[in-house]
Amino acid sequence: MSKLKDTSVEGNNKINSVAIIMDGNGRWAKKRGLSRTEGHRAGAKVISTVIKLFREYGVHHLTLYAFSTENWKRPREEVDAIMELIYFYIDEHVIPAIKEQGDLCVKFIGDKSALPKSLREKCIEAEELAKDRPFVCNVALNYGGRDEIIHAANRAIADGHTLLSEELLSRYMYTYPSPDPDMIIRTGGDLRISNFLLWQSAYSELIVIDTLWPDFSRSDVDRCVTEYFSRHRRFGGLDPEDQ
Repeated sequence: MSKLKDTSVEGNNKINSVAIIMDGNGRWAKKRGLSRTEGHRAGAKVISTVIKLFREYGVHHLTLYAFSTENWKRPREEVDAIMELIYFYIDEHVIPAIKEQGDLCVKFIGDKSALPKSLREKCIEAEELAKDRPFVCNVALNYGGRDEIIHAANRAIADGHTLLSEELLSRYMYTYPSPDPDMIIRTGGDLRISNFLLWQSAYSELIVIDTLWPDFSRSDVDRCVTEYFSRHRRFGGLDPEDQ
């Protein structure tokens, strides 16, 4: 076990849930004179390694921002290529991983109704393979934070609730029962949340790094985790020495 992992175990903090805004595929491709589609392909290849690395740190819930409700504004050719790539990745990588790893399950969060029929069916196939396993990977697909909150509230109302609480509404979020992320990482350097996990990120530690997603590696994971454990999570309170 590395020194980093020893430090995280000995400290007062723990890291159980991580979310990632996987940004920078297009810029990575442009720097190399490649198409944006090639950038998305390169980014997809990183995912399995990143999952493995965070599992080494004891993370049990990982949420990946794959396609937002706003991404439909991109050129049709790029959107179609992304949909095909996601289908291929689920078929060639996600489903085999679920079958091979007895503790992994995958959940696709977001409004799947707008996705191509074949992709919706492939998502369902992957989800049905395994549920309630120790390691949960949430893949945000046609996901928007505002859309999620409205969706959750409408579901609660449809179920007959007339007075909502934080605890109740949380149970209607796409991510339930995964806990709110301890840490949200954004690659690519942009300083914004981009409509991602607006409800769940109330007290998440935000970490932004300049590394473009296809270049995200072990050293970046270690750097993010080290930064996380250097912070003091007070959740609106005070440290004992400040009281």
